[in-house]
Amino acid sequence: MDQKLLAELNQFVGKAALATYAGGGGETKSQRLGFRELTFTEGDWEYRDSYAGFSRSWGQEVVWHAGKPFWNQIYGGGMSDTHLGDEKFALETFTFLKKALSAGEKKGSFQPRGPQDFVDGDWQYSCVWSGSIGYFQGDEKILHNGEIVFTHNFKGGLILSQ
Repeated sequence: MDQKLLAELNQFVGKAALATYAGGGGETKSQRLGFRELTFTEGDWEYRDSYAGFSRSWGQEVVWHAGKPFWNQIYGGGMSDTHLGDEKFALETFTFLKKALSAGEKKGSFQPRGPQDFVDGDWQYSCVWSGSIGYFQGDEKILHNGEIVFTHNFKGGLILSQ
């Protein structure tokens, strides 16, 4: 794979993440019934994050290059059983998640979600993953006062056509 193109992809994925969910970007009209979508476009690159759910959700990020699907990430999970139904606490958790996903170096080196560790007051985020932008998988979690309140699993990589 062309290393220059992979570097462009990485920079674009970083920009798109900061411009959409993590950055509080606005939703666009969803192409999928019952899903929310966030999009970002720059030059030949297009990004779409499509997800459904609230306390527990599943989603998919897809990047197109020159009109062809090029990269994908799926993710899912959500609030722990003890906090299901507590919408106020879930909103606080998601506000912290956005801070964590915005932290770290997203454009220089590949960071599929947030940084390895991020702390803000009583909140702690951790992300453990393996692989590269070509193929990766991992887990993220949020702790509040030492208690795990949120988890997500994710995996993804390049989409290689014939």
